[in-house]
Amino acid sequence: MAYGEHDEFMCKLSGKFRFEAGSKGKFSTVGDWVTASTRPNERRATIHALLPRKSAFLREVAGQITEEQVVAANIDTVFIVCDLDLEFYLRRIERYLSLAWESGAVPVILLNKADLCPEAKTRKNEVESIASGIDVYTISASQNVGLAILNNYIQIRKTAAFLGSSGVGKSTIINSLIGTERLKVNEVSELGCCGRHATTFRELILLPGGGMVIDTPGMRELQVWGDEEGLKQVFDDIDELATKCHFRDCSYQSEPGCAVQEAIRDGSLDPERLKSF
Repeated sequence: MAYGEHDEFMCKLSGKFRFEAGSKGKFSTVGDWVTASTRPNERRATIHALLPRKSAFLREVAGQITEEQVVAANIDTVFIVCDLDLEFYLRRIERYLSLAWESGAVPVILLNKADLCPEAKTRKNEVESIASGIDVYTISASQNVGLAILNNYIQIRKTAAFLGSSGVGKSTIINSLIGTERLKVNEVSELGCCGRHATTFRELILLPGGGMVIDTPGMRELQVWGDEEGLKQVFDDIDELATKCHFRDCSYQSEPGCAVQEAIRDGSLDPERLKSF
């Protein structure tokens, strides 16, 4: 499906485009701008080319095959949605941040279900300690608390992507932005307090104010793809410490004069953060 100036079109790739693309990473994906020939009477179109992407969220294809997959393109803001209740895990947030920085978009962290977590403020501080310079907000999507701030990021002609594990509340947040329950939301389990996965495909949604949001399925087998730029931005504190190590090829294990190990000993660096790095 593609949006034109005045209508929506069911699309297929031209044979030439499919042949010249070569890999799946060069096929069109949600958020792409394309050139296409249309058949207005049938509301169908054929895609002939992609316009240059200003950003692209990449990951490895889940499973055994190592291949680039473009999850979403032309994103301005990546909202990383995390669960403050049972699924809160700093190492997972670090991995999402690394992928977000590599995409070329700006990450923003949303800590959902604050109404179910008495330690919400403490956990927000923990996230801020590993996400220097990144906006972090505690929200409650089910109670519509804290969502108004999102409008500052989703302005006219701006695109935001919502990323996070299944059941963390992405669809609920987007439904609130739209003002109607367009995306299916599964109810929270009474036993586990976890929302089950609702969205079954990626979707680009136009908002009344002219912005756009992308909803993606829960990411599974999340792995870093591409260069190390995203990792450097997430672990800039370790990178800074590494410049003070005695040996340039320090492995941060047992070498004498290792500034990273010294930071762990004096308590200024969490050893779990080094493991994540």
